Amino acid sequence: MRITDILSSEELVAPNLTGASKAEVLIELARHLAAHYDEVDEQRLVEVLWERERLGSTAIGDGIAIPHGKLPGLRGVVGMFGRHAAGVDFDSLDGNPTRLFFLLVAPEESVGQHLKALARVSRLLKDVQFRKRLVEADDAAAILNLIRSEDDKL
Repeated sequence: MRITDILSSEELVAPNLTGASKAEVLIELARHLAAHYDEVDEQRLVEVLWERERLGSTAIGDGIAIPHGKLPGLRGVVGMFGRHAAGVDFDSLDGNPTRLFFLLVAPEESVGQHLKALARVSRLLKDVQFRKRLVEADDAAAILNLIRSEDDKL
């Protein structure tokens, strides 16, 4: 599974998240994804994301969060990338603000696809220089090009 299979267009990149809290950012991410996938119900997605966050924060440190969950009715894994310029408190493991968000949503019955997508995103975001370039990118097109380029290397 490639990230570009999930992140297939600039429309799935939100370079200017504005939420001031974890809750606001989760709603913003869910709203953005639901606007691009008819089968994604925004309210249900927010509930699923919060259920997952209650188990433990999806902010893994280094300014990264990978909120994720499962929904019925999806044909495959869908997702989007979001960037918050200032960063937000997302209950990160390292206590630092989170700036880079990769939302992943898998079909309810999926196990393998979900885990493969999480692993691929984690590998993609490991490189500190790559993360720096994502933070500094001008717009959605530049972010998507960076992700495509890095995805090709994996």
